[in-house]
Amino acid sequence: MKDIQLHDKTFEIYLPETEIAEIVQKIADEINNSGIENPLFIAVLNGSFLFAADVMRKITIPNSEISFIKLSSYEGTETTGKVNELIGLNQGLKGRNIIILEDIIDTGNTLEKLNEIILNKEVASLKIATLLYKPEAYTKEITIDFIGKSIPNKFVVGYGLDYDEIGRNLPHIYKLKN
Repeated sequence: MKDIQLHDKTFEIYLPETEIAEIVQKIADEINNSGIENPLFIAVLNGSFLFAADVMRKITIPNSEISFIKLSSYEGTETTGKVNELIGLNQGLKGRNIIILEDIIDTGNTLEKLNEIILNKEVASLKIATLLYKPEAYTKEITIDFIGKSIPNKFVVGYGLDYDEIGRNLPHIYKLKN
């Protein structure tokens, strides 16, 4: 497998784009079959933009909408532990069925902040969908409704995920090489 160099780190392919496509289809199928009506998907920028676009193309639920929120908690390969809201939601959420689209859930700090922001808006329901989930790192009690793939607590990049803002354009997901 081909290694790549990003800044000062070397990465190797972990999930090829064909497997990513299968995971996205699985999540879309689960959401389509969940019984949720008129959902508003909220994609968490920047990381989830590719995942959100791919999922939305496969959603068959009538009257589905999408919006975006930008939160940040990472510097380099480490979480800062503090989540900052950089771009907020600008539409009414009251009474809506919300599905958050996340690229990856590790500690759950970002998810906790989102939960706080969204549940304060008196939504009808809140579901969480994530492409990748790190159960070893997860420290919160918030239910994750749609999990694409559970992975070890290793740093990954590609398909929207970044290392110091680069690597998002890679078609595969790469893991940090030892």
